Amino acid sequence: QVQLVEAGGGLVQAGESLRLSCAASGSISSSNTMGWYRQAPGKQRELVATMANYGSQNYADSVKGRFTVSRDNARNSVYLQMNSLKAADTAVYYCYVYDRATTKTYWGQGTQVTVSS
Repeated sequence: QVQLVEAGGGLVQAGESLRLSCAASGSISSSNTMGWYRQAPGKQRELVATMANYGSQNYADSVKGRFTVSRDNARNSVYLQMNSLKAADTAVYYCYVYDRATTKTYWGQGTQVTVSS
């Protein structure tokens, strides 16, 4: 059973920063991609940033230059440093891991990020 536990969400003002963290436990191959999606009220879930175990990164255009994804492979953890936050970044942020060996995807429970303008 794979579990993802997120932490770090909260309420901040526009221009401030937050750091999200996510730790995965259970049976996951070393060949995986971890990252973050988000879902705002009334909108579809969208990709924020991902990072493969070999280092390749992918970002949504809306967060490039402001958000940085990183990971600790030894701890099966992924992080999202969010700077210069905007009201448009307000959403529930979900951690995910895609295991390329099994082609399974796992999701965290989500953490709320609210940015006041």
